[in-house]
Amino acid sequence: MTTPETTVSPVRRKPKQRRGDRIFSGTALTAGGIILAILAAVAAFLLVESVPAFTTDPADINILAGEPFWSYVAPFIFGTLWSSFLALLMAVPVAIGIALFISHYAPRRLAAGLGYVIDLLAAVPSVVFGLWGANVLAPAVQPLYTWLTENLGWIPFFAPPASGTGRTILTAAVVLAVMVLPIITALTREVFLQTPVLHEEAALALGATRWEMIRTAVLPFGRSGIVSASMLGLGRALGETMAVAMVLSSGGGITWALLTSSNPGTIAGNIALRFPEAFGTNTNLLIATGLILFAITLVVNMIARWIIGRRKEFSGAN
Repeated sequence: MTTPETTVSPVRRKPKQRRGDRIFSGTALTAGGIILAILAAVAAFLLVESVPAFTTDPADINILAGEPFWSYVAPFIFGTLWSSFLALLMAVPVAIGIALFISHYAPRRLAAGLGYVIDLLAAVPSVVFGLWGANVLAPAVQPLYTWLTENLGWIPFFAPPASGTGRTILTAAVVLAVMVLPIITALTREVFLQTPVLHEEAALALGATRWEMIRTAVLPFGRSGIVSASMLGLGRALGETMAVAMVLSSGGGITWALLTSSNPGTIAGNIALRFPEAFGTNTNLLIATGLILFAITLVVNMIARWIIGRRKEFSGAN
């Protein structure tokens, strides 16, 4: 009688982890946990401090003056989203064009210099942009605003009367566009440089022009990166405080007019202007508006992650 041979499966040993790997893994895990903890602490602080603003009678809050909370904050929400949308509308096409020129058209020396200038522009303080917008840009564009209202006033966006100072929501949006332009340009430039060379050479070998190669190989590859860069720029525009507060002459409600002196304010600008003199429940009210801005930023980033997730199946290795 023969006994069947017993096969012994080899024991797989766990690879030994080096000390450097353990230190890096632990550091990365700790850093991620700290970020989540800080985010949770900020959210908890905003929630706790905002409760009195929602539970107190509006007549007892000086800033509200008897007005309901949502009626008070609605124009600021609209102004925040409207100015940020206008800024992205102007900045994203320009940023993509500059990034394409630096990565695929400009000579190497010129591209390096332009990239350095773009990166340096991102380091300019927001106060400088605010001073430039209020004292240089606004007076310069005021005659243009007058001409637009006189000749194109039948369009709701250019409805008269034109602002006498030029400090309108369109001017604030232009300043925001200049501020977010370096962020979007720098990120999209790096994404375009990561396009697989084989994809570009294959398109050119099939007879495509340089623009057709960019349209069929570079832009599809960098689409998720463009969205990510735009969302980072949008986050900067949503939370910008000093530049908007210095440029925008707010005081109006919800309006689509871009050139009038009655402009909707922004949440961040309103907090910056009113917080030094606020006290008691007025402070809680401003913190409550900050909670709204915090929620808007989270929603925008969640939408961005969803858009990027839909594009993650596209890879340069495919």
